[in-house]
Amino acid sequence: MYLSTVTSPAATPPAERSGRRRFTKVSANVFALGTVSLITDVSSEMVTAVLPLYLVLGLQLSPLAYGMIDGVYTGATALLRLVGGYVADRTRRRKAVAGLGYGLSAVAKLALLAAGRSVPAIGLVIAADRTGKGLRAAPRDAMITLSTPPESLGRAFGVHRAMDSVGAFLGPLVALGVLALAANSFDAVFVVSFCVAALGVMVLVLFVRDRREAVPATAKVSPREAAALLRDAPVRRLVLAACLLGLATIGDGFVYLLLQRREELSTVWFPLLAAGTSLGYLLLAAPLGVLADRIGRLPVMLGGYVALTAAYLLLFGPLGGSPLLVVTLGLYGLFYAATDGILMALAGPVLPDRLRTTGIALIQTGQALAYLVSSVLFGLAWQTWGPATASRVAALAVVVAVAATLLLLRTPRGAARGGGPADSRPLPEPDDPTDPPQAATSTDRTNENAEVER
Repeated sequence: MYLSTVTSPAATPPAERSGRRRFTKVSANVFALGTVSLITDVSSEMVTAVLPLYLVLGLQLSPLAYGMIDGVYTGATALLRLVGGYVADRTRRRKAVAGLGYGLSAVAKLALLAAGRSVPAIGLVIAADRTGKGLRAAPRDAMITLSTPPESLGRAFGVHRAMDSVGAFLGPLVALGVLALAANSFDAVFVVSFCVAALGVMVLVLFVRDRREAVPATAKVSPREAAALLRDAPVRRLVLAACLLGLATIGDGFVYLLLQRREELSTVWFPLLAAGTSLGYLLLAAPLGVLADRIGRLPVMLGGYVALTAAYLLLFGPLGGSPLLVVTLGLYGLFYAATDGILMALAGPVLPDRLRTTGIALIQTGQALAYLVSSVLFGLAWQTWGPATASRVAALAVVVAVAATLLLLRTPRGAARGGGPADSRPLPEPDDPTDPPQAATSTDRTNENAEVER
């Protein structure tokens, strides 16, 4: 339905469409940031892959208690994304803020050793780890947008997320190897995870450049100016859509626990479920990023949520055995590949340069807070109605969220290149969303923001 309302991107010369030149628009800085994310995700996924098993089977936590911890893992420190984004914009030191976040997450891996089997202590350490992620996410994504032409944002985020997913794929495998060599010692996993995370911080310091936007900052960003972002219709609609989609998404750990229980998988193989998802993400992230730049980012993103709906329904559907595992994890990887970076690519063209990091953080914060609520609600639904009913209700919630997002972000007059949301204000003819070159300039975005403030 949406595709009929979207205009196709302007035709490009055959040389630019060739596979050889397709990724030449991705800058070295994006590859450097991708390398940092790859290494850091090896560290993070080593812990993430074994944590659900450790908490639910090892510490015997109820689904509701696990849901609360899982919500903390992603959402409890979401407001710090806003802090990180605002500080990065105010100081124009995005690399320094991102480095602080990466460093804090690395230290948190060692703190898991001290937490032992104490659930409150584990919760605090997880909160510290997510604090680091909250601080680094928006500055990192802002550096990607500042290193990339607007018409290639989908490609750049796709390449970055593909590199990120390489780390997510390798992390569970490394954890499995460490557990095998260290006689199932979780402490060994935590120590190795810290060493890998420290390597990622070193790569960030040595190789990532903090590109400054072409428009000079004549004054420091004020809290009032940052708060005014929500008065901008495209930004407001993106934030609301991110919240709706986050509210309909349950945690990865829940999906893997349901698969493990249904198929009675050995605990030894549990980390490989996350590796299967990451493999799908790895293979599809970059191609879907390129596709999003060509046909529109919104249809690609919503297609990812359709795949998520199918994965939730399959958890208690007709398939079983190996076909169930392969199809469900493949759909789950497709979901991440089609949504994770694409949402940030949607946000890039509508955010002013001076407030780019704050705007990205605002969208990420809304989604993370919604995810916190979703994890707690799903844990409660599992405990009350059982896992089968809870997973079907989750699938229905995704369908509702997709429909609402389509109504919020669709552009009746035709989408800009990349399918970004259209502003409700009338724009001069050269700035019409159907003219990608003019709509993509940073000057136009800055002038648009000034109009909102007036």
